[in-house]
Amino acid sequence: MPKFENHRPVRHSAEDMFALVADIEKYPEFLPLCDGLSVRSRKERDGKTLLVADMTVGYKAIRETFTTQVLLNPAELTIDVKYIEGPFKYLDNRWQFSPTPEGCVVDFFIDYEFKSRILGAVMGSMFDRAFRMFAEAFEARAYNIYA
Repeated sequence: MPKFENHRPVRHSAEDMFALVADIEKYPEFLPLCDGLSVRSRKERDGKTLLVADMTVGYKAIRETFTTQVLLNPAELTIDVKYIEGPFKYLDNRWQFSPTPEGCVVDFFIDYEFKSRILGAVMGSMFDRAFRMFAEAFEARAYNIYA
């Protein structure tokens, strides 16, 4: 049951960082291991957006696609991701963006487990490295867009 948490101060506003992470269709352009992302549906209600999206991740010859439900809540500066289907037993992911005088703090949390022990053994260490690189990838993307 791998878990990863990152608490990272950045020099960009919470609103800018929220917008950057919420723009999931751009992930294949800069996010490690993300080979593709498509949004199946998008519904807006009460200032929140609910997406259902397919993400394809890959490393060398291995490719896996999984489906998640993504709740974008700009009023609370949070993004909650819930697993629907794919190679995981479960996957929970949460982003929180907290304003600071210098910019904001980005809190990233993910907890997941693969259905298959073999797939977990093959992809687990790669996913662990990728999640550690995610914060840097988003920060670099913010620097390129907002600097």
